Amino acid sequence: MDYAYANLSTKKFILMSTPQYIGRFAPSPSGPLHFGSLIAALGSYLRAHSQQGQWLVRIEDIDPPREIIGASDDILRTLDAYGLHWHGSVLYQHQRYDAYQQQIDELIRHDQAYFCQCTRKIIQAHGGIYDGRCGLRQPPLTQGAIRIRNQANVDHFNDLVQGDVTVDKRFAAEDFIIKRSDGLYAYQLAVVLDDAYQGITEVVRGCDLLEASCRQMSLFSLLGLDAPQWLHLPLACVQKGFKLSKQNHAPAINTKQPQASINAALSFLGQPEVDVDAIEVMLQQAVAQFSLDGIPKHKEIVLAATNLAT
Repeated sequence: MDYAYANLSTKKFILMSTPQYIGRFAPSPSGPLHFGSLIAALGSYLRAHSQQGQWLVRIEDIDPPREIIGASDDILRTLDAYGLHWHGSVLYQHQRYDAYQQQIDELIRHDQAYFCQCTRKIIQAHGGIYDGRCGLRQPPLTQGAIRIRNQANVDHFNDLVQGDVTVDKRFAAEDFIIKRSDGLYAYQLAVVLDDAYQGITEVVRGCDLLEASCRQMSLFSLLGLDAPQWLHLPLACVQKGFKLSKQNHAPAINTKQPQASINAALSFLGQPEVDVDAIEVMLQQAVAQFSLDGIPKHKEIVLAATNLAT
């Protein structure tokens, strides 16, 4: 498996061999893959392969303070151990900084984005939703975080598993941050530009990003880009409202004997378990049996204690 960084030929490769369906798995290198990560990876892999499409891997490494040295390579080795092989080269977001900045510069030049110096305390004092005050300042600020002038206000969308999703209209209308005051690029901007760059036709991920989808759809609209379809999987939780995550120190999945974890993830996704065999054979069977209708229409599922040790 090639762990090399993506290069400028990546875009050429995708444009020359674009299938009808392109999906992706986009982990952040803040720790090893856990069972919740496996659900997202396997769900997106099965969906892409069941559609005879491409399945890409992107490392979302735009938040260095949260990242762990060596985590990116560990994630790729784990995917390899589970037979979850990706198409093309891995795209690392840190290689896309110039593209992010060029888009921000263009937005500011056309008064579609502006600098903001409001703190969280100020925003909380005014109801918890940012009211756009810095966008009205004359002369405009030249330092601080950068916010998009959100004139799209997308507050609902259809999800292929969760159905009709609606968010609070005030949240949907907020001028959200696209570059932080510490100089780091915001997730919302990076993920939209990268999904468009890679030609992603459908995003399969966890329900923790349901609300974020509306903001991303707003940004797709504001930038004149085609938005993908959305498919949000239930979150694996240790208790109600407490998802498995790297920040919560969820244990890493077993890379030596992955068969049990694969069947546990299939069961979580409402898919038939497969015969225990070589990983490649198990995945072929899982793709052949995959059913979108089988995925539970829940935002979260509390795991049994046995699954926590998988």
